[in-house]
Amino acid sequence: MAKVESFTLDHTAVKAPYVRLITRETGTKGDVISNFDLRLVQPNTNAIPTAGLHTIEHLLAGYLRDEMNGVIDCSPFGCRTGFHLITWGEQSTEEVAKALKVALHRIAFDTEWKDVQGTDKYSCGNYRDHSLFSAKEWCKDILDKGISKDPFKREVI
Repeated sequence: MAKVESFTLDHTAVKAPYVRLITRETGTKGDVISNFDLRLVQPNTNAIPTAGLHTIEHLLAGYLRDEMNGVIDCSPFGCRTGFHLITWGEQSTEEVAKALKVALHRIAFDTEWKDVQGTDKYSCGNYRDHSLFSAKEWCKDILDKGISKDPFKREVI
């Protein structure tokens, strides 16, 4: 089985919340994609409940695209501690952290239920499992801690 970089990371050594570049890959035609670890809560210490995480996922899908070019996908980790962000090109962790901070602030303070995309049975595979209240509370807590551009030392942006 191929080794997956994320599973070689010492999850006891990181200091969440942070943004970490996992890898950059160049395709056969020269296209570059970047994969980022958007770690919102400390691994093995906390986890965002699924309803709140699900709502954050739906909101980040739009808000991150508003803040930065080249977003391909933003998908939650199964451990519920954060997200993978896949982008075209070579953004820095600082650029991504700034965009994430703006997106989380919008969720925490500006978003109403009507703003959440994909909340019916036609547009979501588990539309009943959402909580804007939970999403807002978690985003406030994450913002209070600050988002670091380094996973091992606090370099809050």
